[in-house]
Amino acid sequence: MIAKAIERNVPKEKIARALDINVRSLVRKATLIEGICEEAVALLKDKMCPMAVFDVLRKMLPIRQIETAELLINANNYSVGYASAILAGTPQAQLVNSSTPKRIKGMTAEALSRMESELSRLQQAISSIQDTYGQDHLHLTVLRGYLAKLVGNTKIAKYLERHHPEFFSEFKSIVETTA
Repeated sequence: MIAKAIERNVPKEKIARALDINVRSLVRKATLIEGICEEAVALLKDKMCPMAVFDVLRKMLPIRQIETAELLINANNYSVGYASAILAGTPQAQLVNSSTPKRIKGMTAEALSRMESELSRLQQAISSIQDTYGQDHLHLTVLRGYLAKLVGNTKIAKYLERHHPEFFSEFKSIVETTA
């Protein structure tokens, strides 16, 4: 809205006065999403995200901006510190200025390298879990229903209780689990 008003040649000072903010803050808000890819903006548009997070995102290439936005959403953590940690773990090739080495206060190049590899490994593990979650949940639901029928059948329940009490108690606990 601010950007549209500026495009229509409404003086910045007048807009700032109407919103009761200073002109510098107004310009910063108007240019907030410049340099951020549309997909990342769409992911973060309804989230309470500090303006400084967008400064961090601007340092990354568009594909990494999208990945970072997804990581922020999945963790439900939109802090500048978390975004900066993701930046620290971002491979040099995924930065806008890939020729300039990253410098993070208090971290050595070796620590940054380890952090990059660890973050990459964690992202792969998370995506693997996300890929199989639905199918695993379906299998567990079907299995729980089957076990409920077994435990509910008195003849089978008595047999299991007599000959395999350890299985019977585990089957009962699975059936009684609601979550």
